[in-house]
Amino acid sequence: MNKETIYRSIAFFLLAGLCEIGGGYMLWIALKNKQPFWLGIFGAMLLAAYGVIATLQPANFGRTYAAYGGIFVVMALLWGWMVDKIRPDLYDIIGAGIILAGAIVIFYAPRKVI
Repeated sequence: MNKETIYRSIAFFLLAGLCEIGGGYMLWIALKNKQPFWLGIFGAMLLAAYGVIATLQPANFGRTYAAYGGIFVVMALLWGWMVDKIRPDLYDIIGAGIILAGAIVIFYAPRKVI
């Protein structure tokens, strides 16, 4: 992968993460906290957008979703910290670091083209 492809891929991962976590959060608060129904509908639309954004990645489905899982974990912890004010503890940070390292290897490791 060249630099441009890597940067675009990282942007897609981040955008997909914001849509999935933000959409899930909106749906969560609409249903659990009895917030307005439209908030849940908008959250569901963001969840659908997340599924479309993931298709823009250059890798295959399995590799993309495996790597995205690592990105999602880190972003979910950051969301919890920024939005819910739940600061990640040492074990959250260690776990997220391990998962993120794995995601980077899975998605960006150089491979032979067969």
